[in-house]
Amino acid sequence: MEKIVVVTGANSGIGLALCDRLLSEDGRLRLCLACRNMKRAEAARATLLVSHGSARVDLLHLDVGSAQSVLSAAEELKARYHRVDFLYLNAGIMPNPTVDIRAFFKGLFSRNVINMFATAEGLLTQQDQLNSDSLQEVFATNLFGHFLLIRELEPLLCQPGHTSRLVWTSSSNARRSAFSIQDIQHRRGKEPYSSSKYASDMLSMALNKHKNQQGLFSSVICPGLVMTNLTYGILPSFFWTLIMPVIRGTESLDPRAKYHSLTSGLGTNYTEPRRMDLDDEMTEVFFSKLLELEKEVRRNLSKKTADSEHYQQYLNEIQ
Repeated sequence: MEKIVVVTGANSGIGLALCDRLLSEDGRLRLCLACRNMKRAEAARATLLVSHGSARVDLLHLDVGSAQSVLSAAEELKARYHRVDFLYLNAGIMPNPTVDIRAFFKGLFSRNVINMFATAEGLLTQQDQLNSDSLQEVFATNLFGHFLLIRELEPLLCQPGHTSRLVWTSSSNARRSAFSIQDIQHRRGKEPYSSSKYASDMLSMALNKHKNQQGLFSSVICPGLVMTNLTYGILPSFFWTLIMPVIRGTESLDPRAKYHSLTSGLGTNYTEPRRMDLDDEMTEVFFSKLLELEKEVRRNLSKKTADSEHYQQYLNEIQ
């Protein structure tokens, strides 16, 4: 039976590499690249077909940072497919970070240097902003848009007698210290990326609790230090070239484990499960807050639609 695989943020970086690996492992699957930039998505599709000429690669316009885009994309997916076997939740953004120079030099000559570069803990500060849905942009893109997509796709993901999997691209930068249950969107903090990634870890565990009995299972992976546009936005490329040899080695599925992709000092690749620093009670509270936020966002979208229709009707009447 043909497997249906959807990958968000699939036009470059980790997403594109993941798609290439998936097709290399199973050329019979049907792959959907869900991207917000369709020109780049077309280019990614063409790149994949060079190496996998007989592959079935579909494109879908999806901006996970926009609730309306998520709802429209979900409707398109439900019209195309009868189910989704794997949903890779990979799309994400990181605001242009500012390096704390003092913390950088202090950490450079400390025993914490490897952890500092692997997680950026104490090294970076970021400025977030509101999106068109009045949500914090990083939270909306890295977490809430994916949550809304999962909720919309439940008819394709949760089917009797069938198992579907969610796979989150998390980060070693996902730290409990950056997240606040009183401020889940990280409006008042300076580490929105870290907060959003920790939140995705919690959401994965909550989804397992609530959806495993319906055949939906969620896992979290950490790809390690990968040279993508996000990484190069932190420090210049020449710097990463210098320090890569130093830090490259620092890096049934357990729903409480994050699976880290690591490379030893000798260049051997391996995967290591590490238990996530999660609290069951806080995870449940967080899940409830997301459900309430979902209701609020849907109400606001309905109001916008109604206001737009009334305005159009008014224009028609006065013409």
